[in-house]
Amino acid sequence: MPESSYIPWIIKYRPKSLSDYVDQEEAKTILLNWLKAWDRGSPTKKAVLLYGPPGVGKTSLVEAISKEMNCEVIETNASDFRRREDIEKRIKPAATKMSLSGKKRLILIDEVDGLSGTADKGGIETMLELTSITKHPIIMTANNPFHPDLKPLRDASLLIELKKLNQRDVVKLLKGICEKEKIFCEDEALKIIHTKNEGDLRASINDLQNLGLSFGKVTASLVNELIYYRDREVNPFDTLRNIFTSKYAWQSKLAVSHSQVDIDTLIEWLSENIPVQLTEPEDMYLAFQALSRADIYRGRMKRTQNYDLLTYISEMVGPAISLSRKKTKFKWIKYEFPKKIRMMSETKKARESLNKAAAKIAKVTHCSRETVKSEYIPMLRALYKVNKTLATQIMEGLKLEDDEIRVIVGKSKESTENTEPSSTGPMNAEESLRKFETSTKKMGTRARKKRSQ
Repeated sequence: MPESSYIPWIIKYRPKSLSDYVDQEEAKTILLNWLKAWDRGSPTKKAVLLYGPPGVGKTSLVEAISKEMNCEVIETNASDFRRREDIEKRIKPAATKMSLSGKKRLILIDEVDGLSGTADKGGIETMLELTSITKHPIIMTANNPFHPDLKPLRDASLLIELKKLNQRDVVKLLKGICEKEKIFCEDEALKIIHTKNEGDLRASINDLQNLGLSFGKVTASLVNELIYYRDREVNPFDTLRNIFTSKYAWQSKLAVSHSQVDIDTLIEWLSENIPVQLTEPEDMYLAFQALSRADIYRGRMKRTQNYDLLTYISEMVGPAISLSRKKTKFKWIKYEFPKKIRMMSETKKARESLNKAAAKIAKVTHCSRETVKSEYIPMLRALYKVNKTLATQIMEGLKLEDDEIRVIVGKSKESTENTEPSSTGPMNAEESLRKFETSTKKMGTRARKKRSQ
């Protein structure tokens, strides 16, 4: 067998120019316009986050564009350079120094979704800093860019989606490879390869090469016998689209089981997007009815720790919602990120401060943190409205930090700093607690008098 036969076809038939690149016209246009804006010195954002399912051609697109524009590509993999020191040593010099060849330079950072905000010691923060100081266009790729840890990178980047390749384009490309390799193929076999790989072009070409070199032909019977369906996780946007378009129960079950998000998060996504996708009132009613039942089962499962109920939850968020679409015609729409999840992300720091404050107060009062949150903290807020100085002195006596005080009273730092200093000096925790109990009793007595009048 000639040596060229051992070259992976995914390398051998990689696009050499944009005209060779299959489909993705919208993404190509947006990316080209962004690079031209860089040439003019006026990019809206200095980095692009190119995302889409595995094997759709994210890296190939960057390489094809670089050849089209005669750019030098500096390629790295974020999963190999995860820590702050690695990025500053290997990626930062390439992004901040000019090319010796005089060519324009592209910085390609693959698989940024492999970074973790907790485990990678400042990797995401350093990457974010890099996007602000770079002298060259930075293109990052990701399969799933919607992990909460990646929110800072999403905000700093222009997001460009590469969609799953359709069957017609994949079959045409696979057939062209077979003709060049002089291998007999059946159109039906190529369609089955596309279906089993769910649009993953890289995996489809690899399967084609394995069959073609092993048997000298690619037929439907060989594909059905030797090629297996690939299990892969699906992002929340495609999960919702698969649920709403499923005609059969098994399809929507598959969409739920292959989703990247857990059931709790999927319920939030559905709650936000059911009224956007299902416009007919009857369909919307049936879908929300199914979702409410799923929520009831979820609550019962958590209370009883009976995880057999998870099957019923999956049935409700999958088949029940799919089959609720009776009159609404499916339209391709942009799904909304759940407001609750976005709000939880934005208020994370405040909730952490509240939990720290509750833990300190619970230690002094010898009760649970939940009791502190439901009883003591509301009373502190009420006391602050009546007597800011006393309330602040009590909280300082309980050893609460400035950010913990602010989150309790719901005021800015300046307003808590403008309170009058105590003439008797700082109180200790026990004295603060006694003052607090005395003050709340007085407030309760006044409230009861007002009600009796």
